[in-house]
Amino acid sequence: MSPRLIAAIAALGITAIAGFASADPIETRQTIMKSMGAAGKVSGEMIKGNLPFNQDVANLALATFAAASLSYREFFPEGSQAGHDTRAKDTIWTDRAGFIAANEKFAEAATAAVAAKPADLDAFKAAFAPIGENCQSCHETYRTPSS
Repeated sequence: MSPRLIAAIAALGITAIAGFASADPIETRQTIMKSMGAAGKVSGEMIKGNLPFNQDVANLALATFAAASLSYREFFPEGSQAGHDTRAKDTIWTDRAGFIAANEKFAEAATAAVAAKPADLDAFKAAFAPIGENCQSCHETYRTPSS
């Protein structure tokens, strides 16, 4: 099965779960972000050596990022800037082209990581690094810090 097909299937699953969670785009995008948070947590624990490397878990985490990258920007429609304790900055809407470009860069990194199919910890670290960099960059620009 191709990496893009795996990511597309995972995207459908995440989108379906998020859709069942709420018709509210803020709640939906928060659900998608929580899935990426969980994938990031397990990835970080393997990278730090707190969890043993598991190829299946690593590749599922990468597929989660790829799937989310293909769907989450759709849940930032105009008018969803406030409510439900959203941490989204107005920059998402005032610099829409920049937000879309950041999402596309993230999607490319996540899709490439899935395609790499890392079989060991070093390969996983290399595949995951651009994902982490993109997450951090986007959060710095488009998300308010937690209080």
